[in-house]
Amino acid sequence: MNVTAPAASSTPARTLSRPPIGYWTGDANALVVGPDGLVQAARRSNELVYIVATAHGPAAAFGGEAHLGRGGMNGAGSYPLHAVLPPISAETLGDESFCRAHGVRYPYMTGAMANGIGSADIVIAMGKAGLMGSFGAAGLSHQRIEQAIDRIQGELGNLPYCFNLIHTPNEPSIEQGTVDLYLRRGVHLIEAAAFLGLTPMLVQYRLSGLRRGADGFVVAANRVIAKISRAEVAQAFMKPAPEKMVQELLAAGKITAQEAELGREISVADDITVEADSGGHTDNRPLVGLLPLIINLRDRLGTRGTGGHPVRVGAAGGIATPASTAAAFSMGAAYVVTGSVNQAALESGLAAKGKVLLAQAEMTDVMMAPAADMFEMGVKVQVLKRGTMFAMRGQKLYEIYRQYESLEAIPVKERERLEQQLFRRSVDEVWAETQSYWQKMDPRQLTRAAENPKHKMALCFRWYLGLASRWAIQGDETRAVDFQIWCGPAMGAFNDWARGGPLEKPENRNVVNIARNLLEGAAVLQRAESLRAQGIPVPDETFQYPSRVFGPAA
Repeated sequence: MNVTAPAASSTPARTLSRPPIGYWTGDANALVVGPDGLVQAARRSNELVYIVATAHGPAAAFGGEAHLGRGGMNGAGSYPLHAVLPPISAETLGDESFCRAHGVRYPYMTGAMANGIGSADIVIAMGKAGLMGSFGAAGLSHQRIEQAIDRIQGELGNLPYCFNLIHTPNEPSIEQGTVDLYLRRGVHLIEAAAFLGLTPMLVQYRLSGLRRGADGFVVAANRVIAKISRAEVAQAFMKPAPEKMVQELLAAGKITAQEAELGREISVADDITVEADSGGHTDNRPLVGLLPLIINLRDRLGTRGTGGHPVRVGAAGGIATPASTAAAFSMGAAYVVTGSVNQAALESGLAAKGKVLLAQAEMTDVMMAPAADMFEMGVKVQVLKRGTMFAMRGQKLYEIYRQYESLEAIPVKERERLEQQLFRRSVDEVWAETQSYWQKMDPRQLTRAAENPKHKMALCFRWYLGLASRWAIQGDETRAVDFQIWCGPAMGAFNDWARGGPLEKPENRNVVNIARNLLEGAAVLQRAESLRAQGIPVPDETFQYPSRVFGPAA
């Protein structure tokens, strides 16, 4: 649009109420006047843009020169300058040290989703696109995990990838075996999840391979990204490993004297992911309260991780739209982690039936249910309730567990309902399958069950809780009513935002497309907020980012 420049002394700011911060000179054809110019100023986020006053209202100037200060304008071709928008890109969001440390292009990762829902396909697609993906190793046999290691390492080579390490307080041998596998196979980055505190296995992983760098800082062969939702757990990860635990590992020959010594100088985790209200294991905490608390805790402790860098704090839980992504970065998140939304992606390990249910979910279509891995402790996970009865049935099992001391103590009619509706087989058959499973995974559980009838009952009930997620992964239509699909309110928020755009269609929901939309959208929304913070009256459309399809080279 060609704008005729008025005299310098008579150019009104019109709708711009604040005084100018200088003046702009350039080709009037570079000006886009009115609401459309402000929307373009936000959406062309990787360009330097100036907002000036014209006789026709605010205009966005793409190009030209800005002159800051109260000096006079140069007459024709000069306009009062009211805002400057430096470039913002998806790559510059968050803490650039996260990208540098992990070899990624963007400060973003997909969190691990158990039983391989966070699949090798997700990890590979993310790694090839300059993003981080975490493989959902929890609940899988060590053989299955090693198969995933073979594939991911074979396809990604030196590109970034991460594997999950789930805390298994009732089966420590599983956690130890996973750590041994990671150390043996050269998995140098793990996402530690569901930890109630530090364990010897986790500390062994972190300290193995520590050395002193040429700059004097400790260099870690193995990095830990800890996912937490409690300050006391975060604090443990932000400090060096407990001395007593370190000495026990040293005495057992699991670490060297040098590794024990260097371990006193670094935090257990290099990165802390603050997990707010989310799918799966969650304390249902609000991100706006939890993230600043953990960042303040980090600053008070002042401990450092690999290379002397302060522990980075990222955000997870509820990250599902450009707005929530931008909000997390605005609060100081070094990186963001998505979960629920990736289950509906093409590369997810969830069956098509489950993805359809997720694509239909509203924010209120979730509820808490007993966790299979921490059933006896009363720990719960957040799951999808739309289209499945799993949450109600799981809660019924926990009520029965609390009420009775053994399987034999359950009233006959109650037991029959369990066999007919939930188990669809006799309790004896369930126990036989349970015995076969634990004989391979951890025979000590069977020894405990023989001594404690209530533990035997818990193992049988865990049979249902554990298989419910596998039925969803396999897409077993005969068990559709029992699907356990981990899901937080973020899924409903994503569906609402995606409605009417290409990401509404399941065939466009690949993990890289989701990630790029959330990141690019966050950059646009941060630009819009920068406009508003500088006193520019922005139209509502400026804060909207419709989804798009990114090509492989975008």
